[in-house]
Amino acid sequence: MTGDELLARLADEGVLLESAHGPIPNVAELVVGEQIRGSWWGHPESHRIFDRINELADHPDVVRTRLAGGKVTLVHRRLWPALVVLADRFPPERLAALHEEHTDGGRHRVTEEPFPDWVPEAERSAALRLDPADAEALVAAVL
Repeated sequence: MTGDELLARLADEGVLLESAHGPIPNVAELVVGEQIRGSWWGHPESHRIFDRINELADHPDVVRTRLAGGKVTLVHRRLWPALVVLADRFPPERLAALHEEHTDGGRHRVTEEPFPDWVPEAERSAALRLDPADAEALVAAVL
């Protein structure tokens, strides 16, 4: 899948796992179009998987969290108001935005931005108009 196709799939699904196996599709397998056994780093298309995951995660309409069972989960902006409405149903650490950095020394570092600090004002306002039952329906895959 291309980056645009992945973004469209995420917009449609609302949430995708980054690479873990679970109750919702994962980006790594969508990229290659097949189930991956073991680590995706060992797959012949690992560089393309890496590029697509990061391209998607860096999009302004996407936040990287640990929403689905503590696994790295990409969440599309259309679900952010629902997360605001249902925040008390999730452990706070699962709603934190994950930001990945590559340091000058070549190390990989993940920092967390607490919820709801990362949620833009427009989505917070939209949450005020969202019925809790509708919010539940939007995030049913991860409840």
